[in-house]
Amino acid sequence: MSGTFARVLRYIRPYAVPEASAYLCMLGMAGTGLVVPRLVGQVVDRGVIGGDQAFLLRGVLVVLLLSMLRGLMVFGQGRLSEAVAQGVAYDLRNELYAKLQRLSFSYYDQAETGQLLARATSDVEMVQRIAGRGLLMLLNATITALGTAIILCAVNLPLAAFSLASMPALVWVAQRYARQMRPLSVAAQNQLARLTGRLEQNLKGLAVVRGFAQEEREIERFERENALLYEANLKTVRLSARRGPQLDLLAQWPVVLVIGFGGYLVIRGLLTVGELVAFNAYLLNLVQPLRRLGWLVSTLSVSLAGAERVFEILDLPEEVQDAPDAISLPQLRGDVAFENVSFAYVRHAPPVLENVSFFVPAGSIVAIVGPTGSGKSTIINLLMRFYDPTAGRVLIDGYDLRKVKVESLRRQIGIVLQESVLFAGTIWENIAFGRPDATDEEILAAARLAAVDEFARALPQGYHTPIGEKGVMLSGGQRQRVAIARAILKNPAILILDDATSSVDAETEQLIQAALWQLMRGRTSFVIAQRMSTVRRADLVLVLERGRLVGMGTHEELLASCGLYADIFYGQLLPEAQPAREPAGEPRWVS
Repeated sequence: MSGTFARVLRYIRPYAVPEASAYLCMLGMAGTGLVVPRLVGQVVDRGVIGGDQAFLLRGVLVVLLLSMLRGLMVFGQGRLSEAVAQGVAYDLRNELYAKLQRLSFSYYDQAETGQLLARATSDVEMVQRIAGRGLLMLLNATITALGTAIILCAVNLPLAAFSLASMPALVWVAQRYARQMRPLSVAAQNQLARLTGRLEQNLKGLAVVRGFAQEEREIERFERENALLYEANLKTVRLSARRGPQLDLLAQWPVVLVIGFGGYLVIRGLLTVGELVAFNAYLLNLVQPLRRLGWLVSTLSVSLAGAERVFEILDLPEEVQDAPDAISLPQLRGDVAFENVSFAYVRHAPPVLENVSFFVPAGSIVAIVGPTGSGKSTIINLLMRFYDPTAGRVLIDGYDLRKVKVESLRRQIGIVLQESVLFAGTIWENIAFGRPDATDEEILAAARLAAVDEFARALPQGYHTPIGEKGVMLSGGQRQRVAIARAILKNPAILILDDATSSVDAETEQLIQAALWQLMRGRTSFVIAQRMSTVRRADLVLVLERGRLVGMGTHEELLASCGLYADIFYGQLLPEAQPAREPAGEPRWVS
């Protein structure tokens, strides 16, 4: 807990000036709070009971001025502390987002989106509480309590000892409250993240849920998660309901005793009425922060739990990162080599790729074929350096990818996935995503090559039509064409296509294939092949089975030498090239 607290303080350090000013305002508030009761007591004794009207008038004016001054300090403290809190939250969100951008894909293979959203939003807000009013209120309560206790002892030591006897018990209950609240708060926040994840997954898969008529089942699953959150929050409420009154009682009962014992001292002439009024005011001044102690303890416990969850993300290792001596890649030719590469997505699990070696000369078109789960996408992931091999090396133009800067590598690779990923915005913005500095002419040229122009101009706002989250306003084929245009605009040295025309009709496919073959000419291209035209026109075909490279060569060579390739060709690729109503005869190739 202390380590987390100290780490939060480091985020406050850049805002030292406004934070220090807020603390000065807080000290001024505490100081006026300590002066006013004593002054009121003197006004009662000398001005009211003593009949000194001039002193009474001066005393009232001074109290009024001090109250106004205290109001200004309250305003200053609130404004300055909130500015610090917002600044800390701003810095923390930026750092967290940057970390999420750098984290390796192996982390996202296991992480839930809802958990990440909860940590980036609600947990950051909890850290904001600590950085803002939380620390100030805690320090204000501490200073006020100590200062008031000292003054009480100076006013009347026996009465002070009598009224402060419950303070050790109050501190003990507060500490116990904090220890019990912390794990409950962590459990409640984790369950909130799970509930957020359930909601996020359901909204993303809404079409599937309705298509399979599973609305009621999903509602029941959400209700179960919501019930667990309800129980987790209820546990924290029960603890607060039990400990809060205890703290309140321990803080309140001295006030009642002071009235009785203090009144007895006044009657005996051992205490003046003004001193009793001042003493009671000081005691109330002491009781207020002590009454808030339970709330402060609860709030800080919850906030520190949120801070721990944020720091868990920030402390995660980045498996794929630039080496200290990493160099920037120059302009690539496109020679690609895998040297005895093995890889497993999970440590100690069976390898997904095992001892794979091949060399691709620059400018070659490479088709990758194989059964599902054979490792085709893994080769692409290693080439993009989404992961590092567990053994062996991946080289481009002779550079080991682990020794070059990731940004300089990916800047020169273009990729079109089978499931196109678009961002909320316009068609124009999505095409220009990889090259935001591209000219209008370059964007339009890429759009025409990918057959985007023909449908984009027909939309209400043309290229500047908003397409919704993930491009939901476009058809699957239109989304794929925009993704292809994005890759064309990047003009990469190496091009990766994962069945890039799977979501388009036959007519559009012919347009896109023509553009893609033109785009692939002269640059190294890797294609996860599902089409006959790809494997027939490829310079090299890689055949994978269960993570092993079992065949390599041209289409004709593999038909003669690789039984698995022949099975795939005649059993999977060839039927796609034939019309459904022509079971026999010469195949009609898609070109």
